[in-house]
Amino acid sequence: MEHVNLLATITSGSGSMTSLGYFDYLGSAPLDPRVRDVMVEAWGHPGNSSAQDHAFGWKAAATVTAARHAVADALGAQDEEITFTSGATEANNLLLLGAARTAPSGRRRVLVSPIEHKSVLSPAHGLAQEGFELSYVAINESGRVDLDALRAQLDERVAVVSIMAVNNEIGVIQDVGALSAILGASGAFFHVDATQAPAAMPVDLHAWGCDAASFSAHKLYGPGGIGAAYLSAAAPWRPSPLVSGGGQEDGLRAGTVPQALCAGFGKACELLQNQGAEDRVHAERLRSKMLAVLRRYFPGAEETAATSPRHPGCLHVRLPGVDAADLLLRLQPTVAAAIGSACTSGQIGASHVLRALGWDEAAAGEALRFSVGRFTTEADVALLDDALEKLWATAA
Repeated sequence: MEHVNLLATITSGSGSMTSLGYFDYLGSAPLDPRVRDVMVEAWGHPGNSSAQDHAFGWKAAATVTAARHAVADALGAQDEEITFTSGATEANNLLLLGAARTAPSGRRRVLVSPIEHKSVLSPAHGLAQEGFELSYVAINESGRVDLDALRAQLDERVAVVSIMAVNNEIGVIQDVGALSAILGASGAFFHVDATQAPAAMPVDLHAWGCDAASFSAHKLYGPGGIGAAYLSAAAPWRPSPLVSGGGQEDGLRAGTVPQALCAGFGKACELLQNQGAEDRVHAERLRSKMLAVLRRYFPGAEETAATSPRHPGCLHVRLPGVDAADLLLRLQPTVAAAIGSACTSGQIGASHVLRALGWDEAAAGEALRFSVGRFTTEADVALLDDALEKLWATAA
């Protein structure tokens, strides 16, 4: 598709945001207008998908069924393996807590990587309060799991292992297939936080071989407030639900299923299947241009985890000697980027991800994350260049 200035498009007429560069796609990707249109149509049809006594309920159920199929098809899963949730945070909690609590007797250990999203780390710590033994999987200085160390940590007491596919802060991609091969023989339940994965690479859950995975629609140009929990039909056991009620979603997640949000999620997945490869090439090209711009003003700029496979749209960079938070503040309101992931913004001290990589407070304070995607344009990169040039002129 033609890559257009999204902010200029959605604010046409007001002109209030046409001079802004949005570089926070890993925080939340913009809603694709084609997804919005599908949702607006679905909102025009009342009905509860669980109401099977009238045509409105049947239509709502058909909308949800079609959306579930689109999501499953895009992710390499079967329809019945997809449970709709409010997002990846809920899915992470459901799959991690639910799987640990229903694990066979004797399995009381939980393994997670130290660079997981807080929606994995927090429930993992909660399980430790419940009496589970919590251990961290070793990673190297680039954020990749040390496979030999992982093997050494496995025994028959391990209940759940949770490792994210693509890190939300530094963009590093794990070899999920290799992890599944190692964990399969252990009998442990293997969960993957795959929130960032669909925009970063093709996803085939059956090929990955994991037992469960979590997704959010707003990371792939869909709406906020909807996500999915994948539970493989071959998983060693079934997690217990966190939310009880009417028995929706095959008893795994109670609550009225939001048909319009599901329709938007399904459309976003359909679009990703059709143009995901193009999106990734586009993002990587503009990511490289952004790095070139930054190095023109900061010759010492260092890419994080430069030797590891990474999300094509993620540029996590350290600017030695520069206070990243101060720089970003000075670039406001022109440049929308991040000094960390959305889940760690506002915290005091260095991000837990950078600490796990061995960074000290000073180094972490010099880091910025720029992320781009489908609607980023050359004009956006030019805005960043222009903003930095004006900042330099002011400082001179």
